Amino acid sequence: MPVTAQSTLPTHLPAHQRRGLLRIFAPPRLAFILIASVALTLFLSLMWKSSTASLLLRVVCLTTLAVLIFGFFESRPKRLPRWVARWALQILGIVVALPIATFFIYMASTDPGQPPFWKNEDRLGGFVILSVLGFLLAPWAAVTVLFRQRDAELQRQALAFELEKSELERKAVDARLRLLQAQIEPHFLFNTLANVRQLVAVGSPQAPQVLDSLIAYLRAAVPRLNQTATTLGQELALVRAYLELMHLRMPDRMQFAIHDDPAAANLRCPPMTLLTLVENAVRHGIDPGEEGGRIEVSINVRGDRCIARVTDTGVGLEEGGASQGLGTGLSTLRERLQLAFGGDAQLRVTALTPRGVSAEVEFPALAANN
Repeated sequence: MPVTAQSTLPTHLPAHQRRGLLRIFAPPRLAFILIASVALTLFLSLMWKSSTASLLLRVVCLTTLAVLIFGFFESRPKRLPRWVARWALQILGIVVALPIATFFIYMASTDPGQPPFWKNEDRLGGFVILSVLGFLLAPWAAVTVLFRQRDAELQRQALAFELEKSELERKAVDARLRLLQAQIEPHFLFNTLANVRQLVAVGSPQAPQVLDSLIAYLRAAVPRLNQTATTLGQELALVRAYLELMHLRMPDRMQFAIHDDPAAANLRCPPMTLLTLVENAVRHGIDPGEEGGRIEVSINVRGDRCIARVTDTGVGLEEGGASQGLGTGLSTLRERLQLAFGGDAQLRVTALTPRGVSAEVEFPALAANN
């Protein structure tokens, strides 16, 4: 039968008492007892006339007692009057207890029939030395420990504050990102529904196909509105569903092509990033022109960077008034990229010749699970 290690503390004690004992006998304090006892014994052995072993035993007992009293008054009594400081109680307990304990140690170590230790000059000298050292050194050691505990507590509180601050900042960023995502209204939805209604009214056989494409798009888009991150593979699937829907609406005026990089499928990007660029291309490039145009979406991974580009051969920036119309959508997208990647993402919009617009997003190529 395997043997498992068990705690040496009594299991019948309440949980808070077991925690108190574990703290009193923590490894650092046991190490302090050992080091302090050995150091004091080596120092006193230079002037000690009796055996070094008995000296070490007495020093260990006194040092252990000082640690026990220090640890006991750390949490007991639970409530103190306002005018009593706990640290003062700890030091006072050590100052009072050590001379008394030294007295009883010398009384207990006196052989039967021998005179009391205070009648033996050598033993009385040892008692005085241990009492004076305990009176002088123990309070200073306690004060040193108290200051170290205070510094450790301040550092712990500072770390906890920084962690809480970071958590609050993260939650604020998430809330801001969700707010920005909520502002991304699928403006084409009403146009598409109106188009479906018109197709149904005239009895067009294309109406069910358009409605099916719209339902497929909404199933892909709506769940991601509440996500703070998605993958480029998911984004491309969403963009493809959207472009197919737009092509059904205006089959003679809009064509599209998607060129994806297999290495980019699992890369992280803010939800609706590509869709925002594609929507702008349709709304400000294709819709305003009588001839329509072509939209191309391309994804490329270059080292540790990913570049997503959406180009259209529509009316262009100036003719379509896109320089003003794109302002809100792109400013929202820029802010979302800032929240997601800090300053490590860029959004560039340039005019093409003879007409059209290229919108390009560059950001770190990070896996979605990072």
